[in-house]
Amino acid sequence: MKEQYDSSWNLVRSPKGNFPKSCRAYDEKYQEWVKRDWMIWLKENLAFPFVAKRTDDEDDAYFADVAKRELFRLGHTMHVIGLEGQYGRNGVMVKVREGRRIGHVPLFDLEVIPKDAPNFWPVREYVVWDANK
Repeated sequence: MKEQYDSSWNLVRSPKGNFPKSCRAYDEKYQEWVKRDWMIWLKENLAFPFVAKRTDDEDDAYFADVAKRELFRLGHTMHVIGLEGQYGRNGVMVKVREGRRIGHVPLFDLEVIPKDAPNFWPVREYVVWDANK
């Protein structure tokens, strides 16, 4: 098990909620992300296996009924069993298991469940970086 990940790099707690310290704090974090080798960082910060739900899908899964029937699709819960590598516009790919089947999905399409799981924030940080690159 990895030690607890500190996701508070850009938050200030207040009675109204947790808000960013400043745009500068985000810009500094973004510069750190740009220089980061994500495969090494993810290997150091994730513990496998873990449970995740596919919350994003690039194709027409939002508008078709196909996602319910096919494995590894939008809305499906799966076990992430390892990192597979980085592939162009798909970013970091992970090896997943749903039932007895093994497949591969982009990490940026997943959300770790439950939200208090140790891998939630490292995956979330990668997803946010990927969305902002």
